Amino acid sequence: MPVPELPPPRSSLPEAVTRFGATVPGAVAARADETGAAVGAFSGAHTLPTLPAGLPSGPSPTALPSTAAPAVTGSPGPGGGLERLLRGPHGLGTAGLRLTPREEPPAPVAADKGRPIPGLYHHPVPEPDPGRVDEVSRRIKAWALDEVSLYPEEWEEQFDGFSVGRYMVGCHPDAPTVDHLMLATRLMVAENAVDDCYCEDHGGSPIGLGERLLLAHTALDPLYTVGEYQPDWAASLHADAPRRAYRSAMDYFVRAAGPSQADRLRHDMARLHLGYLAEAAWAQQDQVPEVWEYLAMRQFNNFRPCPTITDTVGGYELPADLHAQPDLQKVIALASNATTIVNDLYSYTKELDAPGRHLNLPVVIAEREGLSDKDAYLKSVEIHNELMHDFETEAAALAAACPVPSVGRFLRGVAAWVDGNHHWHQSNTYRYSLPDFWQERRNHL
Repeated sequence: MPVPELPPPRSSLPEAVTRFGATVPGAVAARADETGAAVGAFSGAHTLPTLPAGLPSGPSPTALPSTAAPAVTGSPGPGGGLERLLRGPHGLGTAGLRLTPREEPPAPVAADKGRPIPGLYHHPVPEPDPGRVDEVSRRIKAWALDEVSLYPEEWEEQFDGFSVGRYMVGCHPDAPTVDHLMLATRLMVAENAVDDCYCEDHGGSPIGLGERLLLAHTALDPLYTVGEYQPDWAASLHADAPRRAYRSAMDYFVRAAGPSQADRLRHDMARLHLGYLAEAAWAQQDQVPEVWEYLAMRQFNNFRPCPTITDTVGGYELPADLHAQPDLQKVIALASNATTIVNDLYSYTKELDAPGRHLNLPVVIAEREGLSDKDAYLKSVEIHNELMHDFETEAAALAAACPVPSVGRFLRGVAAWVDGNHHWHQSNTYRYSLPDFWQERRNHL
């Protein structure tokens, strides 16, 4: 059988785009930024990708009644990413075209706060603004304890170890105030409470999950029923920690967001809950899905509700008709899928040490494709990298095709969320550690 001709390595819009920053054919002429002092927040704790020449960053943020923590000023962090893990054909469906064995990644380099996964395509970012981190951390703990009674005393170490303040400050560098950051932070904590208490670590179970999720979802998407039963529903919103957290976090959010932004979040939370139910069904049946089925589930059970609110947290609004455009929906989906595979990879050892079988991409690939744990993990890195390159390609093309200020700023916000999400996973050594594949390699040298 003749050897198939290998396609040349693919780049993201060759000669056109570097993280939305190079000259894009057809881009409008360069002009002064229209956002004035509001863009100063972008130069703080996180370096955002630049847009194609001439695309302004959007309207000035909407001020909430708060005193913002000062933004850190300083030199921007390094740009660019790591080289692709492997040469030759890349991604789903190309394994049969490989002419050489899968290459080993280089050994990880020690860092002050965790180590990135070798070969994982990502963009290093500076540490989040410590002043904002401290203030968000203080406020979210007060909210969790005093407003929603989220967790008992014995869970405090886990709550602190989650480092949600660092997480959200790093993911939303354009938030104009700490109040804006708190919109995302409360929702992140509430979503994790639902995941832990309904699905996983703290009493979760696939049995009866549909009922629990539906009732919790009414804290986000209110029930409108007859007067006789309305008080029973209202009382149910305080029945457990996840519902209390959802109700409170959503109440803060809808007071700051526009109607279409709030409805957008409700829709993406329904997607998330649908993904939870698919994973629960596999758990009840003790079934490992096909790889493509797992990836389909991960497009729903993923981080999408977080980057989808980047405009609300940034203090502006991407109009509903623009957000609904298929090309923008594809960009959001690709970014969310990539960031969720990051979670699969960094939480791999944590989940292996937990009771029972936890599905993640390396586990599913190893089971379904007969690969060793190591090769399944490395193939998962490849899949992540392809998703990331596709996200950047599609985002750059959209920025060039739709030079609308709010679209450009939204794309930068999603990209910043992707970078901040990776940085938090890499640096949260309380929760995550890398598998010993690279240690094994060093021992054999």
